[in-house]
Amino acid sequence: MARLVDYVLNGRPRVDAVPDNVLLLDYLRETVGLTGTKTGCDGGECGACTVLVDDTPRLSCLTLAASVAGRRVDTVESLGNDGRLSAVQRGFHEKLGSQCGYCTPGFIMASVGLLRRNPQPSDDEIKEALGSNICRCTGYVKIIEAVKYAATLGTQGVAP
Repeated sequence: MARLVDYVLNGRPRVDAVPDNVLLLDYLRETVGLTGTKTGCDGGECGACTVLVDDTPRLSCLTLAASVAGRRVDTVESLGNDGRLSAVQRGFHEKLGSQCGYCTPGFIMASVGLLRRNPQPSDDEIKEALGSNICRCTGYVKIIEAVKYAATLGTQGVAP
């Protein structure tokens, strides 16, 4: 069975007929064509599929697409403005926060969610906010530095 889902995706209103059993991850990648959200573990353990639902990080591999009705969903494609990187994207780029890059969209979205709620987080708050995201390539030091740098850019008016 399918239902009409009316929501806002990356700042734009959208209405789609969505089957009740389709995961948000599959809907975003296969129906909408937004492939920045990555398929990782398919079990809610790695965080590669993190998106924001009303500014709260959610694992799209565990979220039914129909459950976002009436809400705002932001994917990594929503970041940046007129070809300029967002603060978090700049942080990951300039502070070398990614290695292979597969987990990066999930880390970026979890970081954006954190900085929207708490523009000046402590190291412990960053670690807690990113605790459900896994990177197999780094030791996380550069990722934390990237988020701290993004917070600094935020004080200069750059959106997370």
